[in-house]
Amino acid sequence: MRQYARASGLLAKTDKLDAFNLAEFGKQMKPRRFEAKSEAGRDVSALLVRRRQLEEMLKAEKSRLRTVPPKMRGSVERMIETLKEEIKRLEKDLDEFMKENEEWQAQEQILTSAKGVGRITATTLLAELPELGKLDRKKIAALVGLAPMNADSGKKRGYRKTKGGRMEVRNVLYMSTLVATRYNPLIQAQYQQLLKRGKVKPVLSLSK
Repeated sequence: MRQYARASGLLAKTDKLDAFNLAEFGKQMKPRRFEAKSEAGRDVSALLVRRRQLEEMLKAEKSRLRTVPPKMRGSVERMIETLKEEIKRLEKDLDEFMKENEEWQAQEQILTSAKGVGRITATTLLAELPELGKLDRKKIAALVGLAPMNADSGKKRGYRKTKGGRMEVRNVLYMSTLVATRYNPLIQAQYQQLLKRGKVKPVLSLSK
């Protein structure tokens, strides 16, 4: 907003000028309406956030297991089992939520019909991307941070790269794509074709 104000010649800053600038920005730029999460979406987001936290702790404990003295292995192993059990409990809560919510259940079934898309990917998309199904694929890709942005000037063709977006959505899509390149024939064929054209694997996984 400040950049827009400066570009408009509004260098001073007061409440009255800020209000005027906001009104002008809305009138000229017509920004996309914010799509708030539903109450159900907020509940699922909380479950998914906690699951990611536990996954990170589990990963750290597994790494620690390789370096701790023998006398400490029992403590680390017990913590690993505790974290695994807690993750299972959270996944059971997600299962119960889906059984109780027919609308989400129907949407999840559509998403998981694609090979490589599991429950966690589907629920993350539904909870963290409420715009899904309401915007076209190009806008969704930009919103998530998967749309390569041009950086051209004159005859120079710059390197295309993605920026911004929703990291939690990108992360599950990355893992889902890795699975899809093995078990989804359509994705696998496209993946191999792009590899032959010289694309690097991390770029391919994030651009599906």
